Amino acid sequence: MTVLLAVETSCDDTSAAVLAGDGRVLSSVVASQDAVHAPYGGVVPELASRQHLANLPPTVDSALREAGISERDLTAIAVTCGPGLQGSLLVGVSYAKAMAWALRIPLHGVNHVEAHLRSSWMEAPDLPYPSLGLVVSGGHSHIFHCRSPHDVALVAATRDDAAGEALDKLGKRLGLPYPAGPLMDRLAARGNPKAVVFTLPRMSSGSLDYSFSGLKTAALHYMNLRGLEVPAGADPDHLPPWAYDLIASYQKRVADHLMQVLKKTALALRPRSITMAGGVACNSHIRVRLQALGKELAVRTAFPRPAYCTDNAAMVGFQALPLPQAAPPPEEVDAFPTAIWTRMSLEVNSPCRTR
Repeated sequence: MTVLLAVETSCDDTSAAVLAGDGRVLSSVVASQDAVHAPYGGVVPELASRQHLANLPPTVDSALREAGISERDLTAIAVTCGPGLQGSLLVGVSYAKAMAWALRIPLHGVNHVEAHLRSSWMEAPDLPYPSLGLVVSGGHSHIFHCRSPHDVALVAATRDDAAGEALDKLGKRLGLPYPAGPLMDRLAARGNPKAVVFTLPRMSSGSLDYSFSGLKTAALHYMNLRGLEVPAGADPDHLPPWAYDLIASYQKRVADHLMQVLKKTALALRPRSITMAGGVACNSHIRVRLQALGKELAVRTAFPRPAYCTDNAAMVGFQALPLPQAAPPPEEVDAFPTAIWTRMSLEVNSPCRTR
């Protein structure tokens, strides 16, 4: 019987999970570092690496204990090798390499983004291929054409800020506590999404790539031009009315841009399913918009539960399960901060309306 331990340390969350060979998640533990990075308004790479050193051993112990097994019951280990913060990745990879070597079991290196791509199949194993997968987070806004679980091609990527980064930066400008994205999702319900009209980003070349930098700049310019400021230390639940309108309008435009490009890509490639994952895939407005797009195109859509959208080891283990038991020696598995995918050439010049 396959019993796999998975380790995830690509950014600031330390996670470990245990999976059975049939894909059942026996345990999934995540140690957050939000409190460590909150005073700085974002992830500090050196602090993240040091915190992983402290968090990883007890996190793995908790995952094994919750699964009701010991280290000797493991038959394989999977670990995120990249892309991500190099220091953070090295902590997880080094730990997993040492453990696999000591237990004399296979070690599988996993691509973090491709693990996000596969995460929708954890709870919807019958999703059909080919599929379009949107990975949207603080560091990624990528669309992939997935022919099979391990045959993916990059269709579109962000040219500058990712969607999550754009949301966090406006939240920081408004004085919202870190991480701002989840809070903005909640506060947007109090505002009018049509109060502020932002120009929809568009690539003049016809490329399907995303760009959120101009949208972020437009929001900051809107505040500066009108002299709008949120009082320091203001309670997020008692902000000026204009702040809620700005959040709602800005979030809507981020979602508009995500869905605009996704729709163009789907019309060109005609996938049998569309999935979404990554931290921003927790956003309630964006989830509703994806479901609406699926109904419009008569295509099945799916996204993981929020716990499997954010960085987690369960998706890492799930991505590794189909891999053969034969694996390279642990010492040959290494971290990589960036990743390169085969790029599918696809340009669409016809506009897609976004309400």
